[in-house]
Amino acid sequence: SIIDEVEKVQSAEAIATAQRLAKEEGLLVGISSGAACAAALKLARSGRFDGKNIVVIFPDLAERYLSTPLFDGITV
Repeated sequence: SIIDEVEKVQSAEAIATAQRLAKEEGLLVGISSGAACAAALKLARSGRFDGKNIVVIFPDLAERYLSTPLFDGITV
């Protein structure tokens, strides 16, 4: 199977991670990318992948969210 496991991420965590990526890294990504990053961070913190690389593909950009409250008050 191509998929080894599924990591669940709550919507609020995906949004918070997308906002954090904008604030801290200057990356304007969408909510799906926030979810992907949040899942990767969970895996990294679990210790199961110590010494290994974790690759994350961001599936969306922030273009469709720029006029929404997602990035209100965030300057990059």
